[in-house]
Amino acid sequence: MNLDSLFSSIKQKVLNFLFPSHCVSCGKGGSFLCQKCRNKLIYLQQPLCTRCSKPIHTGTICQKCLSQTWDIDGIYSIFKYGGTIRQAILQFKYHNIKALADPLSNLMSAYLRRHLLSFDIIMPVPIHKRRLRERGYNQSSLLAQRLSRMTNIPVVEDVLIRTKHTPSQAKSDSVDQRRKNIRNAFRCVNHDISGKRILLIDDVCTSGATLNSCAASLKSAGAASVWGFTLAKEI
Repeated sequence: MNLDSLFSSIKQKVLNFLFPSHCVSCGKGGSFLCQKCRNKLIYLQQPLCTRCSKPIHTGTICQKCLSQTWDIDGIYSIFKYGGTIRQAILQFKYHNIKALADPLSNLMSAYLRRHLLSFDIIMPVPIHKRRLRERGYNQSSLLAQRLSRMTNIPVVEDVLIRTKHTPSQAKSDSVDQRRKNIRNAFRCVNHDISGKRILLIDDVCTSGATLNSCAASLKSAGAASVWGFTLAKEI
C-alpha cells in the first residue's frame, strides 16, 4: 500500500469513527446502504427497450423511442427508480453523502461483469459550472471514477463540457420539453475520443434526453459509439 492509499484508509477510518454511517433507507448503523435494503432494490426485468431501458411487452424498442431520432446507441439502466434506490440517489446527489459512491458504483460494476459489457472510455455526464459551485461535486463523476478503478477502463473528464445551465430534467413536463431544454447544452473541447467506444455515466435516466444530447456532441467529435449507463430508470 502506497502512502496516498494508507492516508486515505486512515482518514476513512477516522471519519467512520467520528461520524458512524447509517443506512440511508432504514437507518441501521454500519453502512450507508445495508444488505437488507440492497436486497429490496427493484431490478429492471427483460424485455426492455434497447434505446431507453423502459420495460416493454413486445418488440425491442418502445413506441416513444420509435417516434424520436436518437444519437445515443442505447441506454443501460439497472433499477426501477423508486424506493431504496431513489432514497440513496437523492442523499448521494443533494445531501453530500459522497460515501454512497462506493456501494452504488459496486452495483454498477457488478452489472457490467454480469453482462460482459466492454468499452474503451468511461465518461461522466458533466454538470454546469454554476451547479458544480452550488453542489460542490458532480455525482456522476464520483461514480465514473470509482467504476474506472474497478474495471480498469480509463475515465475521461476533459473532453465534454456543459455550456448551458438548464433546470432539472425531472421538473420538465414532457419528453419534448426535456429535449428542447438540453439541446446544444454540451460541447466537445478536443477530439481525443475519435474511434473510441464510450460508456456515459449518470445516476438516473428520465427520458434519455440528457444522455442523447451528450452522445450527439461526442459523435460529432468522432466517437465510434456512445452508450448510456445509469443506476436507475424513471418509469
